[in-house]
Parts: sequence; structure tokens; C-alpha cells
Amino acid sequence: MRSLILALTLSSPALAWEATVGEVCTLSHDTDAAHVFLTYDPAQPLYTLAITRKDAPWQPSVWFAMRFVGGQEITISTQGHALSDQGRTLNVADSGFGNVLDGLALNRAARAFTEAQDVVLPLAGAAPEVQKFRTCAAAALS
Repeated sequence: MRSLILALTLSSPALAWEATVGEVCTLSHDTDAAHVFLTYDPAQPLYTLAITRKDAPWQPSVWFAMRFVGGQEITISTQGHALSDQGRTLNVADSGFGNVLDGLALNRAARAFTEAQDVVLPLAGAAPEVQKFRTCAAAALS
């Protein structure tokens, strides 16, 4: 039985946070509910966040917020978001993402939500990848 469980675990796709280093730094995570993709482009300089829902498009909304729970809890919100990909992806861009990165690194879960919808994002394993993303962004600034 243990062999079967181990085989199933090793053959299932990894749903881990992953940072990549390049001309544009990225941080991504895939869950059953959504795909999360952050970028930092030092040429702009600009951070972006894209959350793509898998079950249904985001409904148009006046505001978007993220609540981070399980550590250094914080809620942040914006009216400066946009939908793309036929409403499936919610996008936010800003010159600073410190609160978002702190929330991802210091908590157990994030709830991305609007008036009508939400997506819960587990943050297990996010902290080391957020640090790689921060290091990449900091290196690009020097």
C-alpha cells in the first residue's frame, strides 16, 4: 500500500511555487482553482500580478482585494485592475509590490476576491521562492 501511495505521489503534477530569474523575474503557482503569475520588469520598472481562474471567468468588478491569513495578516485592495483573456485573468500592475510579496511569504493562505468571487491560494512553499523573486528584482535594480 505504501508503494502505491508513493507512486501516486511521485507521478502527480507538482503544484509548487516557482521563481525564475531572467531579464524579467517571474513567480508562479498553479492550483486546481487558479494560476497565479507575477512578474518584475526592471526596464519599466513594473510589477504585475495575473490570477487566471480555471472554473469561470472573473465577473467585472469595481475593486479587487487580497487577504493574507495565517501569520502576518493583511488585506490590500485596488480599483486599478483589468480583466483579459475573455475575463478569465485578472491583472494588476504597480511600481511596488512589497505588501503582496510580504503577504505571500509570511502567511499560510491568500484569498483573492471581488464583490462576487474569490479564489483561495495556499502559500505552502511560497516563502523561499518569493525570496528568490525579491533577490532577482533587487539585483535588477543595482
